Amino acid sequence: MRRILLILLFIPFTGSAQNLKSIFKYSTMYAAINGGTSLGDDQIWSVTSGFLEEQVIKTPFDYNVSVGIRKIKRFGYENRANTFYNGTENSYSDAATIGRVDGFEYLFEADFVRRLGINYTNQHHFIRYVADNWVAKVEYLEDGFADIKYFEASQRYRKKVREGKLSFNGGLVQRLAEPYGFDPLADWVLDNGTLHYTYLALQEGYSISLDGEYFSPKGDLVANSQAVWEEVVIPQVINNYVEKQRNTLSNIVEYSFVLGLDYYHFTKDFWFHTWGNIMPYHVDTDNIYSYHKFNEGQWIDYSMGLIYGYRFNKSFGIFVEGKYNKYWNRKWHNFSVGLNYVIF
Repeated sequence: MRRILLILLFIPFTGSAQNLKSIFKYSTMYAAINGGTSLGDDQIWSVTSGFLEEQVIKTPFDYNVSVGIRKIKRFGYENRANTFYNGTENSYSDAATIGRVDGFEYLFEADFVRRLGINYTNQHHFIRYVADNWVAKVEYLEDGFADIKYFEASQRYRKKVREGKLSFNGGLVQRLAEPYGFDPLADWVLDNGTLHYTYLALQEGYSISLDGEYFSPKGDLVANSQAVWEEVVIPQVINNYVEKQRNTLSNIVEYSFVLGLDYYHFTKDFWFHTWGNIMPYHVDTDNIYSYHKFNEGQWIDYSMGLIYGYRFNKSFGIFVEGKYNKYWNRKWHNFSVGLNYVIF
């Protein structure tokens, strides 16, 4: 939340007091809470010392808390179906490099989500300025499900062709993120490729009694058999250790070259919007946790998106929407494919 407040406080200083109104003109601020039933209760039966035991696993209800402000001109194919923004909208075009019009646009949105009993945070913030022959953008993205978060700034030269429908761009990108090339378990892998998880647990404060009972660092009994120890406790030990090790490392900056393209065409019965970015070269800063060390050399990061729609007649139409991203060893994507048939 601190990042959101800092970025929001930055907006007023991007211009003087006289043009502050123009910065927020036509923008929309929104906050919403959405919720619903999650998975039903799950009954698990087991036999312990000859006695039948029942355990009921309950999953708390799902919810989504969204807050944001946006000033992005909608593309021709985008339709505001709802009267109000409720935070559940999924606008693929927000990921495009070039907006619908030149000028200043921004998006600041945070979603605090619980789904199937798992809590995570999604954030997407950016400030973008598109000119006739250059583009500048500052962005922060966090996807809790994909386990990816980073700051990114880019400065690009832009060349428009085909009456501005198609444009190519190229320039520099700076990214601030945790070292995704860091493997916190590398020191615990044996020569045969297996993980020495028991010794790792002992180093983390767990203990094993002579009669086969397993205790947490606080002295609580966590398992009374090797099967429970390996299947239940050890995965949690590994997850906690990995998270602790990742949190001890500082973020690093990576400098990359980027090439991209954007194409947008819209009519009432046919629209096609696509964009793509590729980072084929990254400057080796010789950081010990640089992704160059993990990858043993250069690598390619990229992102792309596609929005397509076609109406065969007034009744029948098809659509394809999606985006795909690959940064470091993280991949995340969304897509939607379907058809509509209206009966008159």
